[in-house]
Amino acid sequence: MQATLETSLKKKRRFLPEDFKIISWEVLEPYFLNLRDRQIGSVQDLENWILDRSEVEAVAEEETGWAYIRMNIDTTDQKLAEKFLFYINEIQPKVAPFENDMNKKLVNSPFAADLDNKKYFVYLRGIKKQLEIFREENIPLEREVNEEQQKFGSISAVQTVTFNGEEMTMQKAQNFLKQTERSIREEVYTLLKARRLADVEKLNELYSLLIKLRNQIAVNAGFKNYRDYKFADLGRFDYTVQDCFDFHDAIAQEIVPIMREFDLERKQLLKLDSLQPWDMEVDKTEKKALTVTPDGNELTDKTIALFYRVRPYFAECLEIMKAKGNLDLESKKGKAPGGFNYPLYENSAPFIYMNSVGSFRDMITMIHEGGHAVHSFLSANLPVTQMKSLPSEVAELASMGMELLTMDNWDIFFENEDDLRRAKKEHLEKVLHIFPWVGTIDKFQHWVYENPNHTIEERATAWQSVLDKFDTKVVDWSGNEDARATMWQKQLHLFEVPFYYVEYAIAQLGAIALWKNYKQNPTQTIDKYMAALSLGYSRPIREVYETAGISFNFSKEYVHELAAFVKAELAKI
Repeated sequence: MQATLETSLKKKRRFLPEDFKIISWEVLEPYFLNLRDRQIGSVQDLENWILDRSEVEAVAEEETGWAYIRMNIDTTDQKLAEKFLFYINEIQPKVAPFENDMNKKLVNSPFAADLDNKKYFVYLRGIKKQLEIFREENIPLEREVNEEQQKFGSISAVQTVTFNGEEMTMQKAQNFLKQTERSIREEVYTLLKARRLADVEKLNELYSLLIKLRNQIAVNAGFKNYRDYKFADLGRFDYTVQDCFDFHDAIAQEIVPIMREFDLERKQLLKLDSLQPWDMEVDKTEKKALTVTPDGNELTDKTIALFYRVRPYFAECLEIMKAKGNLDLESKKGKAPGGFNYPLYENSAPFIYMNSVGSFRDMITMIHEGGHAVHSFLSANLPVTQMKSLPSEVAELASMGMELLTMDNWDIFFENEDDLRRAKKEHLEKVLHIFPWVGTIDKFQHWVYENPNHTIEERATAWQSVLDKFDTKVVDWSGNEDARATMWQKQLHLFEVPFYYVEYAIAQLGAIALWKNYKQNPTQTIDKYMAALSLGYSRPIREVYETAGISFNFSKEYVHELAAFVKAELAKI
């Protein structure tokens, strides 16, 4: 099956030479000129033109993707950074005007109306929206934004602390926050805090510059603010700004009280008079922290075994990635923080990047990114590249869904029954815990871009106000107010992918609904899950969710229902 799956993903190029590489704009430009100037004489000509354009986009995006991946793996290598910046500064700005011309060519074609509406509806809808917001004067601004926002990774990647005589990454040091000895947790927390505070001014200046540039892009495009521009740019056709505000309120009213119960239970079980920030990661019963292998190869092999139990197809996807070397899992000095699955649209086998240090969360991250990877495989044969470029509400449903759909088989990682029970309980609490933090980050972004001319002091005040809305009021921040006031600087999304965050909470609701269905009918739920993922973004988000057998819904009533379900399942463990 593996060979069959891999063979089916290999596609012969139809427009570009098989050995074509983007070594300069001059070698790429003739193909864009061909697409821009080609005569279209029939609906078949138009479909062929769409496929040729899609191939060029896939090759360009994949080469840029590899440059991004390699730069993140080693941020200390200037040549890798220069390679990525070559695509950002030399290629993308020259492609943008052609993309706009081709969008016009497609929309204005007399044969566009004859295209299969079901097949091309979402694609054409997105093209029309991009035409609406495109402005030539934004091309250099977008280039500057792309270049500046990469500085967040460079700043974060060199952050290290020295503990017990060893210099280590922030990710590795954070593992010590799970230590049962409280003095160790406090010492490490203090080290982490001090290191982050050393870069507060630098990150404040970077964020202020990004806000200024992004706001100008929005104004140029005729929008009141960057938030409204970004909603259009992200193609948010299925919900509104007000829906997000209502979702924030639902989280505060329905989820935060449950999180308060968790925090009070933690304080009681740890027998503490005051629950401090360094007490939030340790096991509530003061047992040794759950761990998984820090070895990337073993982590991969165990995840493959786990996926085989759920559905062999899932495992075969990871096996192909392993064979291709499309995995870089272990944390190391100079490697940018975070984790992601990068879809490579022409190669079709994506790349998983993460920073494993042997923590329980590494297993979750691997399963999560594995869900994204399976999504990439299932949508690989869609005819148009843009149909594989997924909105986060769909992409995160795949990854968060995989976390919960595999839970019954976590004994592959935890043979000890007590450890397995603890793992499930910890994860389900984290499933709910994501909602208040997503609400905080998302609401903060709304304020930031509604008030683009704010000062750093006003931003700090706004952050504290938003944070208070979603706070359980149990943790004592006395003496650590500076850390609380700058917590937002840890969030990569604010710097690199603005407004890409509320989708996590929307998709988490969908994942819980999937899991609820799975508890009743596992086989049917996996079948529907795969059918939904196979749609990529060829159909509207609501239809994708319906194909998965769930509702695209984040109303207060739905939040209440699914939160109550998770709470009830927790009580059974």
